[in-house]
Amino acid sequence: MGSPTRRLLLVLVTGMLLSAGAAAVVEVRDDDVRPVDDNPVALVSVVPPSTVAPPVEASTTTTLQAPVPPPADPYEEEPIVEIGTIEIPKIGLTHRLFHGISMRNIDKGPSHWPGSAMPGEVGNAVFAGHRVTKTRPFRHIDKLAVGDEVVFAVHGVRSVYTVTESFVVKPNRLDIVDPTPTATATLFACHPPGSARERYVVRLALAS
Repeated sequence: MGSPTRRLLLVLVTGMLLSAGAAAVVEVRDDDVRPVDDNPVALVSVVPPSTVAPPVEASTTTTLQAPVPPPADPYEEEPIVEIGTIEIPKIGLTHRLFHGISMRNIDKGPSHWPGSAMPGEVGNAVFAGHRVTKTRPFRHIDKLAVGDEVVFAVHGVRSVYTVTESFVVKPNRLDIVDPTPTATATLFACHPPGSARERYVVRLALAS
């Protein structure tokens, strides 16, 4: 058996392949990261704030969280848990947000990986979503540019993040889910649309 983190990415590969309805051969190379160009689209209005999470920083006593290992079956029985909403004004997205490790939650919308930080907390809040299947919430995350906002409303707390970078990786890049010492978030989905050959990753930082 592999490490929990490697198994975590393995289930994403399996699940995304199933949901995309295609198989892919992954070539593992050291030069497996390539930057992406900004491709802005028209802005849309954002919902007025409720409670806003302030910026936070890790202290010397902070214990960073890491994603929990996934089940062997990506569609294993799991409660469907809705925790709030995600808004990405740049691409006109407002969607329900879920919390779960299996495709049962990811198929319903962007899903928070258990064990990773929650929005507004210190650490890396990790969210997976589909690009071409189900409700396709992350279809246009490749349009996001540095400075664009992503807004989470979870359990009544509104946290505003801004994009810091976007990049494409091979599925063997396990570090995208690693904990961080500051409040960050990661959105990722299969890439290119309709294929599970790579992953499109968007990094965020809690806005000051």
